[in-house]
Amino acid sequence: MSYPVLICDDSALARKMMARSLPASLQADVTFAVHGRDAIEKLGHTPFKLMFLDLTMPELDGFGTLEEIKRLSIDIDVVVVSGDIQPKAQERVFDLGAKAFIKKPLDKSELKDVLESLEVVPSAPQMIIPSQIELPVLRRRDIYMEVANVAIGRAADALARHFDVFVELPLPNVNILELSELHMALRDLANNDQVSGVCQGFSGEGIAGEALVLLSDSSVNDLRKLMEVPAGSQDLEELELLMDVSNILVGSFLNGIGEQAEVRFFQSSPVLLGQHISIDSVVESTSGSFSNTMTFEVSYNIEGTSIRCDLLFMFVDESMPLIDNKLAYLMED
Repeated sequence: MSYPVLICDDSALARKMMARSLPASLQADVTFAVHGRDAIEKLGHTPFKLMFLDLTMPELDGFGTLEEIKRLSIDIDVVVVSGDIQPKAQERVFDLGAKAFIKKPLDKSELKDVLESLEVVPSAPQMIIPSQIELPVLRRRDIYMEVANVAIGRAADALARHFDVFVELPLPNVNILELSELHMALRDLANNDQVSGVCQGFSGEGIAGEALVLLSDSSVNDLRKLMEVPAGSQDLEELELLMDVSNILVGSFLNGIGEQAEVRFFQSSPVLLGQHISIDSVVESTSGSFSNTMTFEVSYNIEGTSIRCDLLFMFVDESMPLIDNKLAYLMED
């Protein structure tokens, strides 16, 4: 008898990896959902026994999906599989009824342990004819979106642990941009606010680029309160905080990418672009640095505050074939 399983994730790569990781002994009859609303609709029509749920998704995220499952009294075991590994994120999903939490990238041995704890995998060996699963077709951008998703989760976790806060984790933007498009993206990030900015270079095995960390001026007051900055030393304390935030976000993001690409990245010391400056000043600092660049862009918000920190990774043109080669294994069947 087949075992009805729902896999809910906006990432085609994540859906494929999860489906391929399920043991044959489960005899899984797999259905895919691309976001929480899609999942709730499918749960209304099919009595699934097990659900694998991502947290960071469009339309309805994983937290909202768990709330809806609870509100509708849907009887299903939910295992959260996410790059958002903050302690407070894990606490919330268990409070909302999740049975287990697995961090991305997926580890098959951890998945096996979870399935055994839920007692959904037969302990006795059986003759199994694996069910045929129509796997998602992957594109190059799917790979980079999921790699970025894991990396931003690592960065959010580091920031959350350092400041003891909950970081709202958005979907990343991954694009290949010309210089003029990069400047437009920077202006959109700032949203006409003045910013304080830091730049850090990075490199590893021929892959190189720059990271920008931008903190809007509208975030400064809440940041001062959060860190209890003394009134007489605001500018100095703000600078130190900006440098700390840059090192935390850039370092943990690079570690997240490096873990997946098997590259050890080295980062330079942060360089101050300016405090309380216009975004045009930041734009001028990037002029001439790139012609085409692959960018990973994400905006972090700290819950209960107006603090917003924008992180933009820009890889130099020559790095793109090298990154493609490092991540080619993710395209394999």
